[in-house]
Order: sequence, then C-alpha cells, then structure tokens
Amino acid sequence: MGNLPLHKARKRFGQHFLHDRNIITKLINAISPKKDDFLLEIGPGQGALTFPLLQACQYLTAIELDRDLIPILQQKSSEFGELELINQDILKFELETLKLHAPIRLVGNLPYNISTPLMFHLLKSVELIQDMHFMVQKEVAQRIVANAGEPHYSRLSVMMQYFCQCQFLFGVAPGCFSPPPKVDSSIIRLVPHIQKDTEVNDFDLFSLIVKSAFNQRRKTIINSLKKVVDPSIISELGINPKSRAENLFLQDYAAISQAQSELKRA
Repeated sequence: MGNLPLHKARKRFGQHFLHDRNIITKLINAISPKKDDFLLEIGPGQGALTFPLLQACQYLTAIELDRDLIPILQQKSSEFGELELINQDILKFELETLKLHAPIRLVGNLPYNISTPLMFHLLKSVELIQDMHFMVQKEVAQRIVANAGEPHYSRLSVMMQYFCQCQFLFGVAPGCFSPPPKVDSSIIRLVPHIQKDTEVNDFDLFSLIVKSAFNQRRKTIINSLKKVVDPSIISELGINPKSRAENLFLQDYAAISQAQSELKRA
C-alpha cells in the first residue's frame, strides 16, 4: 500500500489529535494494558494511543466515525498487532453487539461536544465494563469527581458516582494536541462499582429527582423537588429543607428516591 495523504482534523467531528509523547506515555502507564485485556478505543484518530495499546495487547477494537481515517489506521497497525476497526457513530453503537466473553476496558479522547451524553450512553451497558480511561474537557472532569459542597458539584457528579468510582488523574494542556483546543483537558478513570454502596429501586425516579434538584439549584431542596417528591419525606429523612442541590450527597438523593418510591407503592 502506498503512502496515504495527511489527514486534516475536521471540526464537525470535534477532532483534536494528541501528539505529545510524554502525555501518551503517561496515559498508557495509567491504563496499564495487559495481553488478555479486551480493549475498546473510542475515536482512535491517527493512532497516537492506538498503536502503543496494540503493541501491549496485540489485539484491539476501535470505533471511528471518520471513514477517511480507517485506511490510515489499517496501514499503520499491521506492524503492531491485530486492529479491528468499526466505522460507526459510538452514540449509536451498543456494546452488547460485540458479544464479549471478558469485561471491556474503554479508552478514548472523547469529542468534547458529545462527552457527557456519550458517557451516559455507555453506562447503559455498565455491567460489561471493567474500567474507562477518558480524555475530556477539564471542566467536565472536575464536575465528574466533585463532592457535595464543592464548586463543580452537579447532576453529572451524582449520576456518574452512582455508577462508578471516579478519579481525576492528570491535566493535559492544549498544546499537546493538533490543532490545539481552546480549553484545557484532563484524564479521568471511571471504575464501575462491583457492588454499589448506594442502590435505588426505581432508577428513573432517582434520575428525575437529581435532574429536578440541579435544574433549579438556586431554590431550596423542598421547593425544587415539590413536583416529584412528597415534602414530608425531606424532613423525615433529617435533611434540612433549606438545603440546596449542591449540599446533598449521593446517599441523600438515593434515600429521597427510595422513600418516594415506597410511598408510591403504599
């Protein structure tokens, strides 16, 4: 196969190609890939992470939306191992279709414009996932790992921490990419709970309660939840009715959800 033309990053795909060798090495060390791992890379781009991962594992599956990157990846991958490429939109891809026998380790430099909906989409198949190492916008990373009372604490914090242990690993400067994005980036590690510390019977209700609280975060919790939760529940649980969304812990939202669910069934 002859040399392929240089691929220019496309704005519509949110492409920013990682090129900094130190960051790549740091990320590979954080992932610590093993030969028997089933690795799935989201958005391999030009292969900055793909080829080091492939070298460590010998086999890798990658999902890439930009079909023009497929031949570039195919040409370069043969010297490192076996690369299975899927040309598809990850937001429309179901992990169950891979028919795996082992938990999946997900890796990716996520397009910033879809990172949050993409993580929620992947968590629909959380029972198939071993861990996730993602590059995201710094602000998104801060929101994911924030605790109650901290400035970045949000609906995303509560929902992601319900499913996973969330860890901020390190930051990545714009100059590590080509073209450089206008924002700082960060690497996060998400590890699904083997057994959740906090469990709810009605996940849709729990999700609605969290969403309602943070959509009206300037209001007191008794007012922001009055359309979805019986007001008596707040005081019965010992939660200050004058608290606001950012003052309540994941466990508080789960307790409210459980109490409201039981009240509906009674």
